Amino acid sequence: MPKGKGKGPQGKRITLKVAKNSMRVLFNGRRRLELSKMGIAVFPKCLLELADVEEIDLSRNLLRKIPSTIEKFQNLIWLDLHSNQIDELPPEIGTLRSLTFLNLCNNKLTTKGLPEELTLLRNLRTLNLGLNCLESIPTTLGSLKELIELGLFDNSLTIIPKSVKKLPKIERMNVKRNPLPEFAKEEEPIDTIKRIESLYLVEKKDLCNSCLQTCQGERDELHRLEDMTPGPSEKPNFTSLTTPNSTAIDNQEEWRMK
Repeated sequence: MPKGKGKGPQGKRITLKVAKNSMRVLFNGRRRLELSKMGIAVFPKCLLELADVEEIDLSRNLLRKIPSTIEKFQNLIWLDLHSNQIDELPPEIGTLRSLTFLNLCNNKLTTKGLPEELTLLRNLRTLNLGLNCLESIPTTLGSLKELIELGLFDNSLTIIPKSVKKLPKIERMNVKRNPLPEFAKEEEPIDTIKRIESLYLVEKKDLCNSCLQTCQGERDELHRLEDMTPGPSEKPNFTSLTTPNSTAIDNQEEWRMK
């Protein structure tokens, strides 16, 4: 295959023309670069020619790194990088002070891959770090006072810092599927009393000897408990019937056929 054609190890090559054709103007007037699902493995340098855009969608690609040149996008409000292979963010991410939405879900980010400068995004309202490889999150994320939504699901977190739990404007924090002790499901208490859901009345003659002995034993035990517990003395008496319940249900098809 001739060099430069098709997809290679470096992924699909995005030209300035392709990028310009991917520009969309939203109903609110913002300009968005829609470059999702294009097989991009390296952040296209040609995007620097469009650095005044407000939104970039680079989700569902093959990106491993975000270059330091991301600092050129000072008008950026919305950045979607979910479903790539990013394992770290550059410190320059902290220069995007206008950013309100940052989606990093489904990448390969580790705790070391989160730069301290991430906490400089003081206008951030939505931050999604779900489906990564995080074993902890910095306590300094508690300085993101404008955060409303925080996704931390499907990581390896064992603790959520108090500073993050107490974020003043947080409305939704998804921490599902993390080994967090405080979210471990408590074991349900064992009910030692067997609840009767159905009652089967069967004549003695319709039971085999084994079932009849079992039922009579259960009935005798019930009567013994009744004698120990004070209660009304007048009760209906069905002399020709027994109440075998679970024992009878296993055999009911057999005696119905007879």
